[in-house]
Amino acid sequence: MSAERIVRIVAGFFVMLSLALGVEASPLFVSPYFLGFTAFVGLNLFQSGFTQICPLTSILAKFGIKSGSCQA
Repeated sequence: MSAERIVRIVAGFFVMLSLALGVEASPLFVSPYFLGFTAFVGLNLFQSGFTQICPLTSILAKFGIKSGSCQA
């Protein structure tokens, strides 16, 4: 599995989890401040689209997971 695919899976999971914890209609509601985490994930994805810098991709590279563009 490529690093880009893992990043998308993790980002999607974090968005869904933070929405479940931050929206008052959710049975898992804790605090509306979890919506700030949703915004953080979105902004990180947005900036990485322009800068090609993603902290999770760097961490995955240290574990030996290569990006999709490096695999033939």
